[in-house]
Amino acid sequence: MTLDPDIQRAAKSLLAARDHSRQELRRKLDVRGYASADIDAVLDDLIARALLDEERLAEAYVGERSRKGFGPARIRHELRQKGLESDCIERHLVSDRDQLLDMIKMAHERKYGEDPPGDPKERARRGRFLEYRGFPGDLIRRFLDCSAE
Repeated sequence: MTLDPDIQRAAKSLLAARDHSRQELRRKLDVRGYASADIDAVLDDLIARALLDEERLAEAYVGERSRKGFGPARIRHELRQKGLESDCIERHLVSDRDQLLDMIKMAHERKYGEDPPGDPKERARRGRFLEYRGFPGDLIRRFLDCSAE
C-alpha cells in the first residue's frame, strides 16, 4: 500500500511541534478528513521508523510535569487521556517515596514558600492543593505533619 504523502506531511508537521501518542495523532488527522485506513498505514510507518514513539512521549511528559510540581496520580491521568497504555505509563512514573516527598516539598514551597501551615484550616487547604496536584494522600499528610513540627 502506498502511503498518502499529504497525511505523512501533516503527521510529521504535528510531530515536529511535539511528541504525540498514536491516539492523539490519529484524532487530529481524522479531524482533517483523511481516510481511516490511510491514517493507520501512515501511523504504522511512523512507529516503524521511530518517529512516533509513545515510550519517548511518556518519559518526556513525566519528566516535564514532575519538574512543574505534579504528582504521579495527575500525570497518570493525563497520559491515559492521551491514550497511553498503563504499563507504558507506570514504567516512567516516580514511585520512590523519598523522591515523591521531595517533589511534594518543591510543589508546596513554590506555592506557599517555606512557612508551615498556621492552623488546621490552612493545613487542609494546602493538603487539597497537593492532592489536586496528584500526590498520594499518605505522603501529603506525612509532609504536612513534618512541616508543622
